[in-house]
Amino acid sequence: MTRELIRKAEGFVALAFCTLAAGLGLFWLVFILGDVLIHGFRALTPALFLSDPAPAGSDGGGLRNAFVGQLLITLAATAIGVPVGVLGGTFLAEYARGRKIARIISVLADIMVSVPSIVIGTFIYAILVKPAGHFSGWAGAVALAIIMIPVVLRTTENMLSLVPWSLREAAFALGAPYYKVIIQIVYRGAATGILTGIILSIARVAGETAPLLFTSFNNSFFSMNMKQPISSLTVTIFQYAMGPYDNWHAQAWAAAFVITFFILMLTLLGRVIIRWRYK
Repeated sequence: MTRELIRKAEGFVALAFCTLAAGLGLFWLVFILGDVLIHGFRALTPALFLSDPAPAGSDGGGLRNAFVGQLLITLAATAIGVPVGVLGGTFLAEYARGRKIARIISVLADIMVSVPSIVIGTFIYAILVKPAGHFSGWAGAVALAIIMIPVVLRTTENMLSLVPWSLREAAFALGAPYYKVIIQIVYRGAATGILTGIILSIARVAGETAPLLFTSFNNSFFSMNMKQPISSLTVTIFQYAMGPYDNWHAQAWAAAFVITFFILMLTLLGRVIIRWRYK
C-alpha cells in the first residue's frame, strides 16, 4: 500500500511539472503571437503592399519591393532545393537502399537540418558572393535552397521507404522498367508525404534572415534583378526594427504579421493534407 501511494505521488508530481512546463511554453507562444497580431494588424494597409518605401523619416510608403523580393527568392530557392531533395531522397530509398552510403548521407542530412542558418549564409558568401564581388538574389536563393534540401531529402526518403516493396515487385512482373515504377507507382503512393515535406521546408525558409544578410543583402528600391542585391521581407524587418523611426517600427510589425500568417497557413495546410491522406 505504501509503495502504491509513493508511485501515485511520484506520478502526480511528474504530471504537475509536465503541465507547468507545457503551460509556460504555451503562455509565451500565445504572448508572442498575440503581440505580433495586435501590433501588426494595426499597421496593415493597402499601401503596405502597393507602395515602395518612403524616404527615411517620412510617413507613408510601403514594402512592395520587400514582398516581391521575398517571393522571388523563395520561389527560386524552391525551384533549386525541391528537385535536388526529391531526387536525393529517391536515390537513398530506391537505389542505395541498405548501403553504407545511404546511411552516411542520411546522417549528414540530419546534421544539416540542425546547422545554424547563419553558417550556411557565410558559406554561400565565401563561395558565391565574394568571388562575384557583389551580393545577389541568386546567392540568397541558393542559401535557402541548401536549408531546404535536407528537409525534403529526409522526408522523401522516409515516405518512399513506407511504400511496400510488393508493389514494386508487381510492376516488375509486368515488365515495367525501374524508373517507370518509381514515377508511376512509388511516387503516387508517397505523393502526400513528399508534398507535406515540401510545404514544411518552404515554411522553414520563409522566415530566415541571417542567410540573406550575407547573400542577397537588401535593396531600398524596387528591383526584380536576381543578379544584383534584392530586397527581402525578413531583412527589411530586421533593419526597420533596429531603426529610429516609428513608421519603420509599424511597418516591421505588419511585415512580421504577414510572414507569421503565411507560415501558419503553410503549416496548417501540411497538417490538413496529412489528416486527409492518413485519416
